[in-house]
Amino acid sequence: MISASPENVTTTPNATMTGFAAPSRGSSELSSWHVAMPAGSTGPEHSVSREQVWTLTAGSLEVTSAGRTEKVAAGQTLVLPPDTLRRIHAAEAFEAHVVMRADGVVSVPGEEGARVLPWAC
Repeated sequence: MISASPENVTTTPNATMTGFAAPSRGSSELSSWHVAMPAGSTGPEHSVSREQVWTLTAGSLEVTSAGRTEKVAAGQTLVLPPDTLRRIHAAEAFEAHVVMRADGVVSVPGEEGARVLPWAC
């Protein structure tokens, strides 16, 4: 059993992530977390080495990937392929649950190396 706790919350300039399943919390294969992003926020362009599945539970987002921008609303699920540049924009405040393989890392254009997602490891 994994319960949300303050030490599993990471706040960035663009969003707040609450980690659920992860290797540091007992899961060996999957990571899952909740993300809340306020209206008007835009995350950095980046890619993730593993597929991510985002299920929106409130609000909407716009995702730009592979030259296309799509709107995703509450009740819809977005599947983001691995190793593809993407940028998430909160058209309005949104909340989502995200799942990926536990060994995923993030790369940002112009930055050397990859990094782990602290809420997912």
